[in-house]
Amino acid sequence: MIGCGMVQGVDAVPVQVEATCRHAGDGTPRLLGLVDACVREAYHRVLQAFFALDLPPPRGVTTVNFAPAALKKHGSGFDLPLALALAGAAGLYPPERANGLFAFGEISLRGQVLPARGAVSVAIAAQKQRATAMLCSPADATTCSVIDELPLHGAPTLADAIYWLAGRRELPPPLDPPPLVAAAVPDLADIRGHATPKLALTVAAAGGHNLLFSGPPGTGKSAMLRRLPGILPPLAACERLAVLQVHAAAGLPLESFGAAQRPLRAPHHTSSAASLLGGGADVRPGEVTLAHHGVLFLDELPEFRRDVLEAMRQPLEDGTVTVGRAARTITMPAQFLLTAAMNPCPCGYLGHRQRPCLCTPAAIARYRRRLSGPLLDRLDLQVEVPSLKPFELRGYIEPEGTTAALRERVMIAYERQLHRQSPASGFAPNARLNDQHLLTACAAKTPAIDALDDVLRRHHQSPRGRVRLLRLARTLADLDDRQSVQEVDIWQAAVLRGFRNPAIV
Repeated sequence: MIGCGMVQGVDAVPVQVEATCRHAGDGTPRLLGLVDACVREAYHRVLQAFFALDLPPPRGVTTVNFAPAALKKHGSGFDLPLALALAGAAGLYPPERANGLFAFGEISLRGQVLPARGAVSVAIAAQKQRATAMLCSPADATTCSVIDELPLHGAPTLADAIYWLAGRRELPPPLDPPPLVAAAVPDLADIRGHATPKLALTVAAAGGHNLLFSGPPGTGKSAMLRRLPGILPPLAACERLAVLQVHAAAGLPLESFGAAQRPLRAPHHTSSAASLLGGGADVRPGEVTLAHHGVLFLDELPEFRRDVLEAMRQPLEDGTVTVGRAARTITMPAQFLLTAAMNPCPCGYLGHRQRPCLCTPAAIARYRRRLSGPLLDRLDLQVEVPSLKPFELRGYIEPEGTTAALRERVMIAYERQLHRQSPASGFAPNARLNDQHLLTACAAKTPAIDALDDVLRRHHQSPRGRVRLLRLARTLADLDDRQSVQEVDIWQAAVLRGFRNPAIV
């Protein structure tokens, strides 16, 4: 019996593959366990590989069972465990050698073992099942080598895998994965001026707060948001593995994942709900899951369909996305930092210093109604990006506005959050602190609490608005390397929250 796995969403469900042969019957192979066309075709690919490698195929009528039988099987990763099960039925290796073994990989007609989608998820499932070893392609073995306590063996061909099981051949250890190299990100120094939007970027990166930029076209909203990954804290080891698993489960080339920095996903505004949240016949990850532990950037936010935006409220609140099907429900991770950009009106020039707005009040109202109040409430930072005057564009580049300087401030705040939290409870950025931990972390004195109450009263904020203001204030205090939240942090958080004059009705 050979262990394997089938990817559902991001995680893999363990599957056991076993084969028997008998000489009586009509000679037609039987594949049991709700297998799809891809798995049925695997039997013929594997037989051709046996012939190509001069391996004796199983004789008689072959019955192969994929357990659990009630789970529909799909994917090319079943080729290798099917081939090894058939080789075991043919007596090509001692049965006890396969105890606790996992295998995953596609087989070519010439017998080569090829990478298959979801190898990282299957390797994680094998580790949880305490597998004795896992056989896969050399490329997948190198990718999965970051998983601890799982002996991995990369077999170039099916013959190598079978002879290794028979004890007649050694397989080389997996190659070391390539060194982590961060992809080049443009510097924020390219953006002149915009001190307040850059502060908002720093707060978003330090505390994991969702961010909305609003302003006329060409003011640098998208340019600044695309530079955000350059100032984010580095991925922890567990986060890097989670991101690698998501990308592997989606079938993306892993070269596109810069493991040294957090992912940035920027879907087009015509994207469907299934594209953003995940779905399909075999439920693949959507953009919110591909942005896990990274940034999801939605440009031209009001142009997205209303139902798509409303469906994002659950992952924004819970950090997961749930895709329901008639036979099963699949939950995928979606802890991402949401950033968005929008124009203030349909023509884009409402409030512009030089160009007049041509929109009617009704058109402006319809444009803004595309974004619901509950969705906007989940965007902690709502900052206006104004147009700059010509002399401001040729001004001096402030050293404190570069990516390196802002990243240094972010790391100070990040280290304070790490120091403040217990390792046993796991790390949560300020934007995800619950009420109990938030009050303890803020350590706010009476003047700060009075300022908070004043802002809430003047701007008619709900209890959820109070929590979000406190989270922002905690991050602002962390950026200044202060122990407790002060009154100035409350007022500054209110401004970044979108209250133009927080002390005035």
